[in-house]
Amino acid sequence: MNASTPQGKPAKAATAPAFKDWCARQLASVEAALSDWVGAQAPERLRQAMRYAVLDGGKRLRPLLVLAASEAAAGHPPAALRAACAIELIHAYSLVHDDMPCMDNDVLRRGKPTVHVQFGQADALLAGDALQSQAFELLTPASPEEIPLPTQAILCRLLARAAGATGMAGGQAIDLASVGKRLSQNELQHMHHLKTGALLQASVSMGAACGTCSEAAHKALSDYGAAIGLAFQVVDDILDVVVDSATLGKTAGKDAANDKPTYVSLLGLPQAQDYAHQLHQQAIAALQQTGLPAARYATLQALADMVVQRVY
Repeated sequence: MNASTPQGKPAKAATAPAFKDWCARQLASVEAALSDWVGAQAPERLRQAMRYAVLDGGKRLRPLLVLAASEAAAGHPPAALRAACAIELIHAYSLVHDDMPCMDNDVLRRGKPTVHVQFGQADALLAGDALQSQAFELLTPASPEEIPLPTQAILCRLLARAAGATGMAGGQAIDLASVGKRLSQNELQHMHHLKTGALLQASVSMGAACGTCSEAAHKALSDYGAAIGLAFQVVDDILDVVVDSATLGKTAGKDAANDKPTYVSLLGLPQAQDYAHQLHQQAIAALQQTGLPAARYATLQALADMVVQRVY
């Protein structure tokens, strides 16, 4: 790829220093918390597999969305940090299971061997299970000063719905059943809204739940999350075609090799690029419907830009 974005639009200048600084601060906080929490009391080999799956890799987009949405809603920072780490653990567990031979059978993730390649299938399965459980443990600390009890319940419900049969797991089931089939755009959108979009949308909703804002603002933020979630998948499909494995950090071209339906295979590359741009515009329009001051959602807007301009 050249200096243009995957959507075929000219790349913007370097991200504003304030956004870069914000990301650096938040990522440092998330990494420190994950390092402290992940697998802390697990048996040694399980601990190693859990930490291998989570630490030292990944864009951390979901935690950043949680933290940015929490700031937009004037949220409680300790609750937002726990929510950010919890959703990253769910994402990491899903990748561990998704890469296994019974699903995508992939050997490369985040530029290193997948967990089942490094630790074996049994330990990979257990690591994914343990990460899923620990996510909900993070959302239910003993001290209500970190997360008030009513907020704990809301966060657990949002995460469970996004990760389960009505979200990510349901989307993965549809994906496995769709190999070799030609889906309509509506069918493909439904699958990816569940498989990829639900967890990204939940990231925004969980961040908002850590604070206080109007029902209309919650709805608009949820709409923003839905648009960003789908845009992320469209860009992922584009990158799978136009970027090599070394840049992606995972096996490129695997969707086509496995005859999986994608936005590129359905729409063609130029139309997929245009669709990602449309979804980006929908996300920005949703932010403008929150009723919040623009400064409160500026970071969410910058994250939307980052999603559609990424090259890996």
